[in-house]
Amino acid sequence: MTSSTLTYDPGSEEERRREGNGGRSHDGERLARALGLFSVGLGLAQILAPHGVARAIGVDDDDENRKTMRALGFREIATGVGLLTRQRPAAFAWGRVTGDAMDLAMLGRAFNSRRNDHNRLAAATAAVAGVTILDIIASQRLSRAGSGMSIRAPAHHQGIQVRKAITINRPPEEVYAFWRNLENRPRFMAHVRSVRVLDDRRSYWKVRTPLGTTVEWTAEIIEERPNELISWRSTEDAQVPNSGTVRFIRAPGGRGTELHLELKFDPPAGAVGVTIAKLMGQDPSRQVDGDLRRFKQIMETGEVVHSDASIHPTPHPARPPEVAPNQLAGSASRGFEAQNGGFE
Repeated sequence: MTSSTLTYDPGSEEERRREGNGGRSHDGERLARALGLFSVGLGLAQILAPHGVARAIGVDDDDENRKTMRALGFREIATGVGLLTRQRPAAFAWGRVTGDAMDLAMLGRAFNSRRNDHNRLAAATAAVAGVTILDIIASQRLSRAGSGMSIRAPAHHQGIQVRKAITINRPPEEVYAFWRNLENRPRFMAHVRSVRVLDDRRSYWKVRTPLGTTVEWTAEIIEERPNELISWRSTEDAQVPNSGTVRFIRAPGGRGTELHLELKFDPPAGAVGVTIAKLMGQDPSRQVDGDLRRFKQIMETGEVVHSDASIHPTPHPARPPEVAPNQLAGSASRGFEAQNGGFE
């Protein structure tokens, strides 16, 4: 992945504007980063401990308010990640202002219920009002800077590298043929929504993130040896830069095929995105393990077997799933859109 910066000709109007707004631009960037970290932290608290946050702000801790709190948490994380990636930061900053207005309206409605602690509600309302002022300041500074603001790419990091191997009781020719058909990927890769083949080398991917959003990119095969190896990488404009190699090695003793997979990718928001994914149970290494297990099942039995434990990640009474397993991962992230009310 190559990083880039906006450059200006000495003495140009853009350069003069940049110098004139330089202090405000950098102040706005620093404030936006601080607010982004605050959003991510608050969002994680709302998702992982909604009951604690509800009690802290004086809201009755019931099931409906917990659902609302989690939905608000996903919103906070989405805007926080947007600010931290510095891609259209002004838009995400104004998004926080809109969210603040919604929060203040919901807190105002909460005063109508006698079940809620009005003293804590008043303190929470004052705190949200204070954050709203900071959000407005950051939004105005980022918007005023406009094209004259120095846009810097996030600091380079090593990204995520995953190496896995699995033995499949099928010959390399069959394993390679199934893997090479890229449109098979959604059948065993849990987060891949679709793969559309563009030509012999290029394909278009849509992948679901831990936050329930979708990222897209074009990938191209850069090396291929039939029944032995496939290497690929994303194109330069990919939302999630990635590359990888898979090797198909005949297992000794007629035991089928050893599949060796190497992946490297840069998740959205860099290290912040990795941390969020792990806290939400979306560890990349475990995801690849699951994908390869499902691939092995398809190759050896013709279908993926879903155990009760694989569908429900936490302790639970034994019961069949009410929805298809591939719908469960994105259901929580849609909670905010499903909420029509506020705290009661």
